[in-house]
Amino acid sequence: MSGLNGPFSPMFYAPFLQHQIPNSLQALQLRTAGAPETMIPEVEHIVESLAPQLPIFDVQTMSQAINTLNGLLFYKVGAALAALLGMMGLVLAIVGVYGVVSYAAAQKTHEIGVRMALGAQPADILKMVFREGLLIVGIGLVVGIAGALAAGQVVGSFLTVSARDPVTYGIVTATLLIVALSACFIPARRAMRVDPMVALRYE
Repeated sequence: MSGLNGPFSPMFYAPFLQHQIPNSLQALQLRTAGAPETMIPEVEHIVESLAPQLPIFDVQTMSQAINTLNGLLFYKVGAALAALLGMMGLVLAIVGVYGVVSYAAAQKTHEIGVRMALGAQPADILKMVFREGLLIVGIGLVVGIAGALAAGQVVGSFLTVSARDPVTYGIVTATLLIVALSACFIPARRAMRVDPMVALRYE
């Protein structure tokens, strides 16, 4: 009934004990000291002894309830996909850093030949390649970290974790530095083994 002068809606009386009221289902949650799966038969037996007419159904552990579409399964799948995309991005960044630094070091082969012909030691060549490679990576890291911090300010309200997590920034920075050192060392070592006359003719 919407009002004294309004239209009447059909109604009928339903006892509460018949559970005819919508959303009248009761959920019983228990905390166990051991494995919850082993307590299910005992709990069902206790409920049946107290209320034989009470139907018991959909008995499950909290982990099983959470790992459903009504629980956190959707968010877990989304987090897994985000982590996968993040790992793919990190791999692409590593490959890109290695390619750029290795190419830049390989372009110094002619200069390395000149330096070796003038008496430069292998350690000097290695330092030169490392210095130039780390300069490239350092500029990229500064720009990348600044861009990440700026992006974190924009999407920070959508994240459940800190957008300025120092552990994440430290791990990514250390990984890229290790890759950069490897990228510098491989072409530098290859160039140091080349005969100076061959390096001088390198184009």
